[in-house]
This record gives sequence, C-alpha cells and structure tokens, in this order.
Amino acid sequence: MGAQPNPRDSMKSTWRQGDRTEWTPYHWLLELLNTYHVDLDKPVPVHAKSDKVPVLPQWSQHLWVIVFSLVPLLLHQAWLSYTGYNAMGRVAVFMLYFMAFNLTIIHEVHILRRLGHRYGFLDGDVHERDGVPDVGVAKVALSLLKTTGSRIALAIYLSYEPSQPPMAVLTSWKWWMWLQLETGLYAVVLDFWFYWYHRAMHDVGYLWKFHRTHHLTKHPNPLLTAYADHEQEFFDMVAVPLMTYITLRAFGLPLGFYEWWVCHQYVAYTEVWGHSGIRVLLSPPSTLHWLLNMFNVELVIEDHDLHHRKGWRKTYNYGKQTRLWDRIFGTCCERIESINTNIDYVNEAHVPLL
Repeated sequence: MGAQPNPRDSMKSTWRQGDRTEWTPYHWLLELLNTYHVDLDKPVPVHAKSDKVPVLPQWSQHLWVIVFSLVPLLLHQAWLSYTGYNAMGRVAVFMLYFMAFNLTIIHEVHILRRLGHRYGFLDGDVHERDGVPDVGVAKVALSLLKTTGSRIALAIYLSYEPSQPPMAVLTSWKWWMWLQLETGLYAVVLDFWFYWYHRAMHDVGYLWKFHRTHHLTKHPNPLLTAYADHEQEFFDMVAVPLMTYITLRAFGLPLGFYEWWVCHQYVAYTEVWGHSGIRVLLSPPSTLHWLLNMFNVELVIEDHDLHHRKGWRKTYNYGKQTRLWDRIFGTCCERIESINTNIDYVNEAHVPLL
C-alpha cells in the first residue's frame, strides 16, 4: 500500500468561501488587509497561448519602486526636522522601515490583483492560480512579517549610521549616480548567490526537503512568494542578502543603509511580481536591463512561473532576478507565451501608482 499523502502538503484552498466562525486571527489578517490575488466575484480573462502578451516598460516600474522607496526616507527626514533631533534610534528606524516595507508589498498585491483581472494569467487556459491553502494561512500571514523584518534588521545592524540623515544622501547627486550602479549590480550579485543556493536545494537530495514546500504550488500567486519552510526562509531572508552585501563590499561598493533599502525594494518588487503569473511581458526593473537584454539574459515573469509549473526535484530557471546565471550554467528553459513573436509592443501595460 502506498504512503498516505501528508495533509500539510495540500494546496486545497476553500477557506475564503467557508465558515468565517472557524477563521483564526491569521485568516482575518489576510481578509482585513485584502491581500487576495483575485476577487471571487470578478471575472478573470482567459487567453490562448498564442494570444498577444502586452509589454510592461521599464520606466513604469522604476517610477513605482523609486516613489515608494522614498516615502520612508522623507518621513524619516520630516521627523528629524520637526523634532530637531540629530538622529533617529535604531528601534525607531526599524519600526518605520518595517512598516513601510509591509505597506508597500500589501499595496503591490492590491495593484497586481487589479492587473490580473485586466490581463489574465499565464497558463490560464489550463489552470487558475492557486489560492492560499487551507493548511497554510498562518504560514503565509507570518511570512510577510518575517521576510520584511529580517531584511530590515540585517540592514540596520550592518549599515545604519544614525549620524547620516536621509537629506544628506537625497541632496547628493553623487549618491544618486552611485545608486544607479548599486541597484543594478545588487540584483545580479544577489542572483548569483540565490542561483546556487536554489539549485543546490533541487540537485542535492538531502536539501530538497527544505525547499519542497515552496514547490507545492504549480501556479503561485503573490502571497505564496515566501510560502516555505524555516530553512529556506533563512536563506531567502538573511543568508543571500548578507552574501550579496559582503560581495559588493569586497569589490569596493559598500552599501549604506539608504542604498540597501532601495535595493531591497527593487528585489522585493520583483519577487512578488515573479510569483503573480500575470500575463504581461515584464522584466525586472534594472539600470542594467539594457545590458542584460543585449545578451538575452533578462528575466521575464514566465521564467519563474515555468520553474514552478514544470519543475519539481529537477527543473530549470533557478534565477529570480535575471537569467544570467541560468544562461551561463545551461539551465534556461524555453518560454511558451512570452516569445518574441507573441509580444504586443503597441498596447503597453503599466503599473499604476495608486
């Protein structure tokens, strides 16, 4: 007799239509934040694989990330100016940027829901997007807090200088010039470390058990971005960003807190989009996009979607910010819907700010 399936592996999602008297605080948290990937009472367009895919330009994404990256910096500076204090303490900085990080991601999920109802989803003619599983509501709710909290705590510990107010960097043209280089390189370097850790999780038998939970979803949605076990969470939230910080520092590019904050916003924006499955041609916003595109190593949403859809232990498309390392090490997969002849460059998609 075969082994019985583990109930914790179930991806059945019925709780949104179920009895709310049985909900836990985690169910109510997701409800109150309205972080659903679709509205149950609204239609989702379904496309054939050959239907045109609208392109989403870089400038629209850069604008979105920069605008919301600047909000906590401006609030930070406004508090200093209003109170007359010379610095904000680390605990207060953590609370401010932690709250901003979470609110930005929640707002992004709201925007993605609207775009999903407008453009539909990849592979939508075969399968709808997976919902938050009945057995994983608490895990999903806590993942948001753990992901943002750990990254901010690490950045504050390693790079925050209380004596440097936000205005000192925001009014420096040199800082803005360096920021362009740092945000572009950060994604590439981070993806190198992510690629090898991610590939090892698939290729090394002993490590697979730490990653398999994340692959229970074949058609992920934004809330499943961090749906994983503790070991994977540690690498995603702490180890990979730390190795990226150390690598850039070793090459003469030490990240200050404000630069690292902006880098985190670019990375998180892409991570959430990458699990949305929305049917647009979107490459992660990068100041090095022109170079990645030149060598055909830019990432699109479909790449990571195929990683989930068609992969299990052995798969491909291990990168999550670029396809550079997949291309170099021979682990790219052919796209299905996001091929060049299928792209609509006339009717562009955009990311609304509000």
